[in-house]
Amino acid sequence: MTPAPKRPRVLVVDDNASLVENLSEILAGAAYAVAGAGSCADALRLAAGGFDVALVDLKLPDGDGTLLAPRLKELSPDGEVVLLTGFATLESAVAAVRAGACAYLVKPCATQELLVTVEQAMRQVRLHAEKRELARRAQMAEKLAAVGTMTAGLSHEIRNPLNAAALQLSVLERRIQKLAQESQASLLEPLSLVKDEIRRLDHILEDFLQFARPREFVPRPIALVPIVTRVLDLLGGEAERRGVSLDRDLAPVPPVAGDEERLQQVLVNLCLNALESVGDGGHVRVSCRPVPVDPERPETSRAVSILVDDDGPGVPPDARERIFEPFFTTKAKGSGLGLSIVHAIVTQHRGTITAGESPEGGARFVLVLPAAR
Repeated sequence: MTPAPKRPRVLVVDDNASLVENLSEILAGAAYAVAGAGSCADALRLAAGGFDVALVDLKLPDGDGTLLAPRLKELSPDGEVVLLTGFATLESAVAAVRAGACAYLVKPCATQELLVTVEQAMRQVRLHAEKRELARRAQMAEKLAAVGTMTAGLSHEIRNPLNAAALQLSVLERRIQKLAQESQASLLEPLSLVKDEIRRLDHILEDFLQFARPREFVPRPIALVPIVTRVLDLLGGEAERRGVSLDRDLAPVPPVAGDEERLQQVLVNLCLNALESVGDGGHVRVSCRPVPVDPERPETSRAVSILVDDDGPGVPPDARERIFEPFFTTKAKGSGLGLSIVHAIVTQHRGTITAGESPEGGARFVLVLPAAR
């Protein structure tokens, strides 16, 4: 199933239990996830789990709201604080600004005023998230540029010796095969290991070259379900060899604008990662769903989501932000470029890809691509 969008989290901090209940009811009716606290201590405990907007009373039984606000911001740097006060004065407005609050409300406030103020705070929260994402993309672009510069200079120097070594190994293999049968096994086994390592180095170099020499991107309307089906059929034998069940749940979806070969490369990479992460008897499921248009943001285009779920160890929370960075890997072997290439291809298609926790208990990779217009 396509994951439901997370509801914005609002923390209401006031020692008036009736007011907290009333505000919570109004905000919950507007699709916010609300938690209430009656003291600074309770607010700090709840804020440790994160929040988007905190409504904080100026006067609390165990402290001052203007002192609590900065501590809440430390726990959730991208969150916003709105101070609540019973008296609208210049001093209270100045205190709100100094405390880092984005606004303040006078109690009791009208329902519409409450919702408008919280939505304005949410816009700031979304802006923080967009700025963070832009900074992350800029950092990744710098790394990709470094990879391209380095690869352009080294690929020729590396590939030539690799090709020469592979050629000489083939000559050596043919010579060994002319020896007596009983002498071949002890010689062919180490030879096979060296050939495997050369192939691995060649694959790593190919990953580098994809960054250094990206092909021209000419998007065309592409039917996704046949591509997913082809990839799963292709990997069926690998899944069987590993003792992993590879399930599919593919709903009809509109076509996307893209490059069929590159999208297939993305899916092969994600599915192979999932197969490698689960043990014998593990489970991998690939789903395809249309993404419904958000009624709150009707300007958004139609989109298609592909989910790859597994029941393996999953991706640690602190690695989910970095897992698409060049050279970052949680594996013992590899270039750390596989998921970076996936991210680059998805970005080229104006899509998004995220890593999270799967209902299966392992990792979930969510690929979202805009539908073709």
